[in-house]
Amino acid sequence: MLTPTKDVAEAPQVVAIDAAQAGQRIDNFLLSRLKGVPRSHIYRILRRGQVRVNKGRIRADYRLQAGDSVRIPPIRTAARDGSSARLGAGVPERLAGSVLYEDKWLLVINKPPGMAVHGGSGLSYGVIEALRVLRPRAPFLELAHRLDRETSGCLVLAKRRSVLRMLHATLREGRMEKRYMALLRGCFEGGARRVDAGLGKNVLRSGERVVRVQDDGKPADSTFVPLRHYADATLMEVRLGTGRTHQIRVHAAHIGHPVAGDEKYGDPDFNRHMQRCGLRRLFLHAAGIAFTLPEMGTVRVQAPLDPSLQAVLECVPH
Repeated sequence: MLTPTKDVAEAPQVVAIDAAQAGQRIDNFLLSRLKGVPRSHIYRILRRGQVRVNKGRIRADYRLQAGDSVRIPPIRTAARDGSSARLGAGVPERLAGSVLYEDKWLLVINKPPGMAVHGGSGLSYGVIEALRVLRPRAPFLELAHRLDRETSGCLVLAKRRSVLRMLHATLREGRMEKRYMALLRGCFEGGARRVDAGLGKNVLRSGERVVRVQDDGKPADSTFVPLRHYADATLMEVRLGTGRTHQIRVHAAHIGHPVAGDEKYGDPDFNRHMQRCGLRRLFLHAAGIAFTLPEMGTVRVQAPLDPSLQAVLECVPH
């Protein structure tokens, strides 16, 4: 578990924002600066007004401007050398062996299944916090996008803020190619099928957050391409035109072919059947990603299917 030390700053920090730091949200600025501090605590001090910009209270989505003066209150932070940060057993080894591509601008890892991309909601750490502990001398390291906790595969991180901005622009403009592999319920008939259905976030009476297909939802499109047919399942390649929360899972359920192992949107009977084949998680894997950035050229990375998922495919009846 990633835990803060008992070392507390004696006085508030005051940081002058320069042009290189301008444009980022205050919450992301604090997360990158206060390495080791849980995300939940960052948002708590923002809500309480303990963080001030130009001596005034600000919201978590405030975007910093060159010349801003940021006051950061005394706060417990993890030791810079990472000696006091405790990660779960095996986490350093899993992440150290997960690197798929790296250069001076960015890092692409094969995110392990079961690990959230960031801490919060009861989690002390996620991939980004753990990598910051493992790379204490990295001046900047930030997620370019997200994957669901149970999804494995290609996850891109930026090593420079300028690169992060370019990656975000590439995502917004639909110029990042993202390919997933998913095992869906039933025999998928016909060839490739494009699903263009808007998605909206909802909160149930229980407080659970879900995403649903809605006429007034945000535009979302996914293309499902059958790769292999089984007796009662189909292995799919899914190509995303947009990157909405739970997009593949909701679109798959919408067309009557939910993802295997999906406890939120899936078929309980099908999930139990897949459990007998050894499936212990959501069968969704970010298999490939490709994008082109100015002065960097084209980056194209593939993540091999997790051995546990490959074993499930060998068990599924043909």
